[in-house]
Amino acid sequence: MALTVRIQKRRGDFFLDVDFSAEAGEALALLGASGCGKSLTLQCIAGIDRPDAGRIEMDGQVLFDSAAGVNLPPQRRRMGLLFQNCALFPHRTVEGNITVCLRRPDKRKRTAELLALLHLEGQAGLYPRQLSGGQQQRAALARILAAEPRALLLDEPFSALDSFLKWQLEQELQEVLARFPGPVVWVSHDRGEVYRNCRRVCVLERGTSAPAADMAELMANPVTVSAARLSGCRNFVPVRPGPAPGLVEVPAWGLTLRTAAPWRKEVTALGIRAGHVRPAEAGAVNAFPCQILRTVEDISQILAALRPEGAASGAPLLWMELSKDAWSALPDRSRILAAVRPEDLMLLE
Repeated sequence: MALTVRIQKRRGDFFLDVDFSAEAGEALALLGASGCGKSLTLQCIAGIDRPDAGRIEMDGQVLFDSAAGVNLPPQRRRMGLLFQNCALFPHRTVEGNITVCLRRPDKRKRTAELLALLHLEGQAGLYPRQLSGGQQQRAALARILAAEPRALLLDEPFSALDSFLKWQLEQELQEVLARFPGPVVWVSHDRGEVYRNCRRVCVLERGTSAPAADMAELMANPVTVSAARLSGCRNFVPVRPGPAPGLVEVPAWGLTLRTAAPWRKEVTALGIRAGHVRPAEAGAVNAFPCQILRTVEDISQILAALRPEGAASGAPLLWMELSKDAWSALPDRSRILAAVRPEDLMLLE
């Protein structure tokens, strides 16, 4: 059961243009910043919103085709859309929310199975207002599964939960997805969440999708600035070709650095992960003196904002991430000789 989506939609000044597919048993992530069109894409797939053009197909059945005039209503598409706000029926109990969606004759048995699967046996008789946020999400997922969807569309399912509940529910959802035979499209802006749960990712930037890529490869070797930002990179600075192969110039910092990656004509920026900026010895490759302007203390790490000594006025700062032990061991916390290995410099489009 494969889901194929190729649609365009204009909403005011915003233009959505996405093209991706998800295979049976696969969880595909839609990753992007707020406002990039992730939720709108799911709504178009589910039939809640209508694209202006394109085609949506599920397991050989056309759900939407602008050229052929096909636009199936949501109930005929059988897409299980899990909203951020759960959208449970407030006047029905947890059990009632499940049974109202069942089409099978063995409703009592199937309801009991879903209550057990989502660990809701003790809340079957409660109303949504009596449930915690995590219990509401479990109940909403149980109701979706009761309708026997062909695909699951998860719209930031944990965004309203605290960190402990989020982690707990994520583990439970993994058990559910392991049994689900259809494709799953998982919308999020949390890179850790989708990295743990999705093998492939489709990055959306300002409404336009990039080709789906392997999740591990995207996180390790992003090609674009937007992908690098979503992968957790903190440092971006304009870059241009250096005076010789293997060298790049960073005018804003007054630096020429050696890189392991070959230059590409599409490259416009240099990306450097904060954890790859390290204290260096004199003479090290890509070593340069910096002022330490300020620090941000995390639970186990220190983020230090550095200004390379040759930086122009208004140039971006360089963030360095060190363990607290490594920070304490620095002989001088106002100045530092920093370095980045050539293989850790990312040339980005």
